[in-house]
Formats: sequence, structure tokens, C-alpha cells
Amino acid sequence: MLIASYAGEFRRYRSLAERATAALSPNEWHRRLQPDGNSVATLVQHLAGNLASRFADLLHTDGETSARYRDREFDDRREPLDALQAHWKRSWDHMLQTLEGLRDSDLTRTITIRRVEMTVAEALARSVAHVAYHTGQIVLLAQTFQEAPWQSLSVPRGRSMEYLAAPHLEKPPGS
Repeated sequence: MLIASYAGEFRRYRSLAERATAALSPNEWHRRLQPDGNSVATLVQHLAGNLASRFADLLHTDGETSARYRDREFDDRREPLDALQAHWKRSWDHMLQTLEGLRDSDLTRTITIRRVEMTVAEALARSVAHVAYHTGQIVLLAQTFQEAPWQSLSVPRGRSMEYLAAPHLEKPPGS
């Protein structure tokens, strides 16, 4: 039941990020608010790389895989958008598949990430927080770059009472 809760939160943030990026033009994916800031493409590269590494073999190997070059995730590589989106999809799909293979009893197991031991529950909490942090950045950038009126991705201003009457409307697909 707890694993399903983690998976639901991950799906919610994935949905927010994907709905935000759907509003972007190809050039806006690489736009930065400041020279040393991150673009949406950079954030997508980073999150995809992080998820791919952390969930490569969650229970058995260090979550910072030797195949990951974290610093390169922040380079403006101008990777084709379809390749970037495919990497994003593969990473998310693999992470969610990994979660589906876990049981709540696995939450107390000890794993290693960057040579630091922690429980699976701690690692998942950190990962959800990390995804939420960068998803917020993606949404903010997409909203900033949008020329047309922004369509709220959660509860629109002035519509809280409507949401309270139908809170199920916020749940992402697949949860």
C-alpha cells in the first residue's frame, strides 16, 4: 500500500511536468532565465538521468551508477527533442516498473546511493522530493515562457471550492 502511494506521487509529478512541457515550443525547451540557470531541457535530462541511475538495480547496487555522468546532464547539449523525450519516458517507465516489483516489506531494506546507506523508504522519499523540486522548476519555466494565458495544471485560482467538491479530478492518469 505504501509503495502504491509513492508510485502515485511519482505519477502525479510526471503528469505535471509532461503537461507543462507540452505547452513549450522547441526553442523554449532550451531557453534559460539567466546564463547559468537551467533550461527545461536541462531539467528533463537531469531528472531522466537521476531516475535511470537510482532505479537501475535499486535493491542490489549503488544507485549512483558508473554509467551516469551527472555533471553532463547540466550541459546544454541541444539534444533532439524526440531523443530527450524518449530518454525521459524510458527512465520514468523503468522507475515505475521497479516500484511495481516492490512490496511494502522492502521499505525497511537497506540500500546504497552514492555510497551512503539508507532504507528504501528513505530513498523513495528523497526521490519524490527531488522530482517535486525539479517539476516545480519545469512548471515555472513553462508558465514564464507561455505567451497565451496559462492553463493551471492543478487547482486554478478561485476554484478551490469546485476542487473540494471533486478532488478526484486532480489525480493523474494511471493512479
